[in-house]
Amino acid sequence: MGWETSKPVIVPVDFSGMSVQAVRTGLQLAAAPSQVHVVHVVPVLDQIVSDVENWSIPSDEDRREAVRRHFREFLNKNQFQHLKEVVLDGQPGPKIAEYAAANGAGVIVIPSHGYHGLKRILLGSVAEKVIRLANCPVFILRREDAE
Repeated sequence: MGWETSKPVIVPVDFSGMSVQAVRTGLQLAAAPSQVHVVHVVPVLDQIVSDVENWSIPSDEDRREAVRRHFREFLNKNQFQHLKEVVLDGQPGPKIAEYAAANGAGVIVIPSHGYHGLKRILLGSVAEKVIRLANCPVFILRREDAE
């Protein structure tokens, strides 16, 4: 590709097929695999579910450990090695941009789900929030079947 950077390459993942492509792209852009920071943001449940009583909600630590296990499976299954695995808590868009700034990122590589219309309004766009908040270039991977 010709865009190789010696700075960290931040790759947010949701463990979908598009995440695999994003990590592969991140590896192409990074000077070394260890420069690729694969990031997953665990939403804080009290921000999602407030005023709900009598729910059996796993603790934040239980949820983080489940994500770490899933992370290892994702990386092993796709034969990704020597990457920096990062689990954060909070709202994905701001947390990704914050992490990139704190680590002096050269670029953020993020897949887009290609939502449009009502689905985009209801679900929001993490990629769009990252673009607005990031202080480094953001490389958006478009879904192959996006319209």
